[in-house]
Amino acid sequence: MKKRTRARELALQFLYQVDLLGETKADDLAEFLREEERDAETCRFAKRIVTGTLSAQTGIDSEIQVVAQNWQISRMAVIDRNVLRLAAYELLHCDDIPPKVAINEAIELGKRYSTSNSGAFINGILDKIKNNHAANDDEGTDVADGGGVEEKTVQASEGD
Repeated sequence: MKKRTRARELALQFLYQVDLLGETKADDLAEFLREEERDAETCRFAKRIVTGTLSAQTGIDSEIQVVAQNWQISRMAVIDRNVLRLAAYELLHCDDIPPKVAINEAIELGKRYSTSNSGAFINGILDKIKNNHAANDDEGTDVADGGGVEEKTVQASEGD
């Protein structure tokens, strides 16, 4: 398994725990990663996307809600909701990750950890977020301005 794929898997597991157990669980990220993964690069990427997702969660949830017609985010399956948050963070805040990679990785996480219908559901929502973000970028505005910490980096997308 690729390092970033493994990091996303770890991030999903941790975000799932935070969603179920509450924000206080977020303080346990370093311990969780230490127990689950030995590769430093994998841990760094997992930490980056978990902390980014949690810090931008209000804005991310708003973006998901805008495009999730007839679905309240609170009523989505916990796994699907957190896969969407994770991938939406990558789409909206990580310029070094190609949108296609973020979406494909999310679809695979959904298929692996949720239901057989999750892949199509996740794909539909993330595609709309990507398209809305691209349209707003063309207009010179930032869709992701919703209370999160924006992370813009220009790095090679090695490992994706």
